[in-house]
Amino acid sequence: MENNTDYNHYRIAVPSIFEEVFSHFYFAENRSDEALTLTLLPSYQTIMVFSFGTPVSFITRQNDQVEIDKCLVIGPIKQAVDYTLPPASEILVANFKDDAFFRFFGNASIGTRLAAEPDHLLDDNCFTLLWTELSRMNTTNEKVNHLLEFCRPYIRARNEIAGQIASFDNEGLSSIKEISEKSNLSERSVQINHKKHFGYSAKEISRYQRFFKAIQLIQDIAIENIKVDWFEIIHQCGYYDQSQLIHDFKHYLNLSPSKYLKFQQSICNPRS
Repeated sequence: MENNTDYNHYRIAVPSIFEEVFSHFYFAENRSDEALTLTLLPSYQTIMVFSFGTPVSFITRQNDQVEIDKCLVIGPIKQAVDYTLPPASEILVANFKDDAFFRFFGNASIGTRLAAEPDHLLDDNCFTLLWTELSRMNTTNEKVNHLLEFCRPYIRARNEIAGQIASFDNEGLSSIKEISEKSNLSERSVQINHKKHFGYSAKEISRYQRFFKAIQLIQDIAIENIKVDWFEIIHQCGYYDQSQLIHDFKHYLNLSPSKYLKFQQSICNPRS
């Protein structure tokens, strides 16, 4: 948890009963007199953002921008997103995990849009009412607990194939091939289930996981304040060469690896 008198932000752990649904919650508020702009790393998660003060804004690498007055869902976040917290702003962010967004809304994607109103996805105004209830609560813990209880009746049972995909953790094997053989399904059928329930393909997430491993290594090295051996990172993460590493950083962050190392303190890692 990090706090100062002007900018407070911290993660909130999820009770074990909801660990399949949310990875964590995130709270931030800006009490200063100046707007604060930060960058959110891609996470391949969909987030639900509640805004309780001055509206906050999110902008993509393609300059698509959205302002959040009350509540919006964004994602899956596949490339870095900038967000601005103006003075007197406050946000609470729920981070959906794996196939949880599909289990909640019946769809793993909000299409080509940057963001969508959750009431429109459910064809109901329940989130407008939820925001009103949350806005009256005094503490973040109260808000989180109320939000969790609100979610209970909406969460569908997990699809069997989606469950196998979510729990597959052998980096040396193809999840599609292994689950296909185990379930007596075609690889194409497993691929369709992957995209349907998670909002991205196995190939997409495999590439992202390689990139994210590089991010973690760079962060660990920065903490130790030692020189980065880029070729060691290339080797450990399974990149062919330096150009492939650079290509991924440009794709996800629009930064070179060395520039990421320089600016990483202003970039928020949603997974750590």
